[in-house]
Amino acid sequence: MYKYVIEGSFPLKGKIRTSGNKNAALPCLAATLLTDKPVILENIPDIEDVHVMLEILSLLGAKVERINKNTYSIESAEIKRNDIPLEQSRKIRASILLAGPLLSRTGKVILPPPGGDVIGRRRLDTHFLALKELGARVEVDGQFILQANKLKGEDIFLDEASVTATENAIMASVMAEGKTTIRNAASEPHVQDLCKMLNSMGARITGIGSNILLIEGVKTLSGTRFRIGPDYMEVGSFIGLAAVTRSEITIEDAAPSSLRMTKLAFGKLGIHWEVEGNNIRIPSSQELKVNFDLGGMIPKIDDAPWPGFPPDLISIALVVATQVEGTILIHEKMFESRMFFVDKLITMGARIVLCDPHRAVVSGPSRLKGSELVSPDVRAGMAMVIAALCADGESVIHNVYQIERGYEKLSARLEKLGAHIRRFPDTA
Repeated sequence: MYKYVIEGSFPLKGKIRTSGNKNAALPCLAATLLTDKPVILENIPDIEDVHVMLEILSLLGAKVERINKNTYSIESAEIKRNDIPLEQSRKIRASILLAGPLLSRTGKVILPPPGGDVIGRRRLDTHFLALKELGARVEVDGQFILQANKLKGEDIFLDEASVTATENAIMASVMAEGKTTIRNAASEPHVQDLCKMLNSMGARITGIGSNILLIEGVKTLSGTRFRIGPDYMEVGSFIGLAAVTRSEITIEDAAPSSLRMTKLAFGKLGIHWEVEGNNIRIPSSQELKVNFDLGGMIPKIDDAPWPGFPPDLISIALVVATQVEGTILIHEKMFESRMFFVDKLITMGARIVLCDPHRAVVSGPSRLKGSELVSPDVRAGMAMVIAALCADGESVIHNVYQIERGYEKLSARLEKLGAHIRRFPDTA
């Protein structure tokens, strides 16, 4: 285990390149099980969740070869087992993504309850309802047992626009017999990446980017070479970091076209940036003042499925709001426990009223002071890093394993921008 020791109130400057999208890399890695041919994936982020997924693939029988730091070749010529190892499954929620491809390839999956962030109830019902529609039988006995003699295409309506359930339904459908329609499908950029990768392998998926996907089943899939897109969650985090530390930072490979709702939401906090090709530059001169709604009404930032404001950036927006002049409502609609780090920000000096598990009223700006913190999950952990970097004095953040599950080499990359951040073994 490691901790970060951070000295705050120092402006940063320079360039930082966006890592590959974690939420695209994980389903694309799972999808390599759908073919016995080699698949080469580029721009894979060097993070803990990816390491665990690669370990699971190896244990299932895949041949995993690291070509360079962010490129892997995976060849699943033979799948030796269809039960997901318990130890690895507990570490990441993305282990659920193996259900669809293993069911398609072997006809059976034994899946322990997946792990990952504790940010409220994260139901799995949608996954199994979709797989049942395709012909799977599901048993629950301390673990999930899925079996299917043959998957058949169907017209599926998801009861919620779940990203991972959509991805599981897609992976189970691409080699199912006949045609599948997935309605109320998630359409985030990472779902689009998975569809594009599968199409490059010979799948027939149309409607990509919409909430209705049409899939014509094929008999086999080939290998491919595919590049994972940039992580717009990471971009949003770095935008927030630059704004509150009054830093001029250029984010390379930022995919500005994926940031339109993020720009509208951060615009409510007075944050702006300039687009330079595929990069964005955040100037050090930010107004950081709440832009009230018409009639002087208090605005809100709330999350929603794509193309709404990403729920993973709610924690970041909340911290940024503590440094902005004015009052704003932050409304997290999707997870019950994502805001349960707010008490730590209040301890640091933030003026926040936590109305209930989903809503917080933030009045700023507040001068934060360094504190001792524990990261509860990936995004709240990154929010704590941002708070520490704009606070007066020294902060210590424990359990940074949770942060590094989603942010590649974070401390080293921030140090290059001039951040006073050090990573130490944690003996506490």
